[in-house]
Formats: sequence, C-alpha cells, structure tokens
Amino acid sequence: MTDPSEQPPGGGRRHRLRRPRPDAAPAPDDTALHAHLRAARTEFESQVERARADFEEANERIKARTGRDLILAILIGLAIGVVLLLSLIIWKPVFLVFALAAVGLGLFELTRAMQGSGRRVDLAPQLAGGAALVLSGWFLSAWLHWVVLIAVVILVIVWRLLGQMVVHDGRRHRDVADDVLAGGLMQLYVSFLASLCVILLRQDHGEYWVLAFIIIAVAADTGAYITGLTLGRHPMAPRISPKKTWEGFAGAVAAALIAGVLLALFMLNLPWWAGLVIGAVILATATIGDLGESMIKRDLGIKDMSSWLPGHGGVLDRLDSILPSAGGALALYLLLTPLVVS
Repeated sequence: MTDPSEQPPGGGRRHRLRRPRPDAAPAPDDTALHAHLRAARTEFESQVERARADFEEANERIKARTGRDLILAILIGLAIGVVLLLSLIIWKPVFLVFALAAVGLGLFELTRAMQGSGRRVDLAPQLAGGAALVLSGWFLSAWLHWVVLIAVVILVIVWRLLGQMVVHDGRRHRDVADDVLAGGLMQLYVSFLASLCVILLRQDHGEYWVLAFIIIAVAADTGAYITGLTLGRHPMAPRISPKKTWEGFAGAVAAALIAGVLLALFMLNLPWWAGLVIGAVILATATIGDLGESMIKRDLGIKDMSSWLPGHGGVLDRLDSILPSAGGALALYLLLTPLVVS
C-alpha cells in the first residue's frame, strides 16, 4: 500500500498542466496581425530604399553640376559652424586659436599651390609671419600692428632673396621678382585680413560683430548656391568662374540683405536700415573675395586649394569670402557703433 502522505494533493489525482502541441495552428487573429506587420515592414523598407535612391540620384546631379558632394559639404559646414560658434560664445580668446589654425592651414595650402605652379615661396617665413600678424592683432595697438605687417613683409622678401642668392641657379630676374611679389601678397591676403578679424573680435561686443559678418557671408554664399543651382542660366563671370550666374548673385543679394536686417535688429541693436548697409557691404566684399580667389586658382591652374575639406575643397576655399569681409566689418563697426540702441 502507498503511504497517504506520499500521495499528491487532490485525493491521489495528479493534475497535469496541458501544454499546447508544437504543431498547433496559431489563432486566426495572430496570423492576420503578423501578416499585416510583415507587409507594413516591407512597404516601409521599400519606401526608405526608394527615397535613398532618389536622394542619391539628386545628389549625383548636383555633384555633376557643381563639382561638390552635397552631403559632405553640409556636414562639414555644420561642424565648422558649431566650433566657430562655441569659440565665440564661451570665451573670446578661444577664437584666437581657431584663427591661428585657419591662417596656418590657409598659408600652407597657398604655398603648396604656388610651388606647384613653379613659383618659389618659402613656407617657414610665411607661417611665422602669419602667426605674428594674428597675435599682434590681438595683443598690440593699431600702429604697432602696422609695424608688424611691414616687418613680416620684409622678412618674407629678404628670406626669398637670400634663398635665391644661396641657390644661384641662374633664375631670371623677372621670375625672382614674381616670387617676391607672390610671397608678400600672401601675407596681405591671408594673414593681414585675418588679423583684422581678430582686431574686430577684441572690441567691446566684437564677438557679435564677427559672428554677424560671418553669418551674412555664409548666407550670401548659400543663397547664391541654391538660386544658381535651381535658376541659374546667365553666367556672371565666365572667364573667372564659369559656374557663377546672375541668378545666383540675385539670391545672394536677397539672402545677405535679409540676414543683415535680422542681425542688426536682434543681435547688434542697430536700426533696420543699418542692417541693409551691413548686408550690402559684406555682400560686396564677399563677392570680391570669392572672385579674387577664383582668379588666383585659375592663374595657378587648379580647381581647389586642397582636398582637406571634402565637399568644400581646402581651408582657403572656405575663407575666400570671409577674409575680405573682415576688413569691411571692422570699418562698419567703427562707423555704426555710435548708432547702437541701448
């Protein structure tokens, strides 16, 4: 006999849990739900793939027309903008590091481009002179800054002449003169204009003016790019820059003036008409800088100064419109600051 204590509860009846059979068919509602989810997922993946294909096709058309990769250009532009904005907002001297790096890279690119075209330009005095001009713009007075500029140009010229005397390879006097002229102009074009931006930065509320003129220059460039891409038909300066059109320039005008008015009212505390003046001046200097660099690249026989910034070209390709605008912005600051609304 079995001990009653060993029997399971319930009077000796063993209750077994019923497990569903492995081959049991799912409920009709579950089958319909799974089928619906699979269909929705397939449709979503198809839509994503179609959208990606359309975007890549549009990007290839833009790249074929402009020679730029739109996606990389946007991402790199945003990254540079964030770094620039943080350097101006957090602590102004941080922008000095940004300026030194930009000038150094720009001079390096231009030196390599000059050397590739047969001109003899010395990198060491170019980099030293660029750093000296940027730092003097921050630490020294205005008249001492001019002294540094003259000293830097003399350094570049003497260095090249001494180098030519040491080599003594029979280079023609005209070629030597071209080398000296190119080296001196590099300091005026890159280093001196960048130092004007640093001088503007160190003024009271100068960081807002620096940010404002850069925003206007970028807005003008973006307006010209979008309008020229969509509506451009009539070349503006085909011998200098074949892809620039009058329609693109009209877009740049509209973008620069709108940005100037908004920045004058909400950031610089100036009357709205002062924003029109600022927008017009920065547009003019940015356009001159853009066309000027295009002439330099055309003379050197290159498309971009370098390929360091995919979608943009080189560092100097991004500074072409900003460098001349620094001088215009500094002049506007001195003229319009008395109009600031307190």
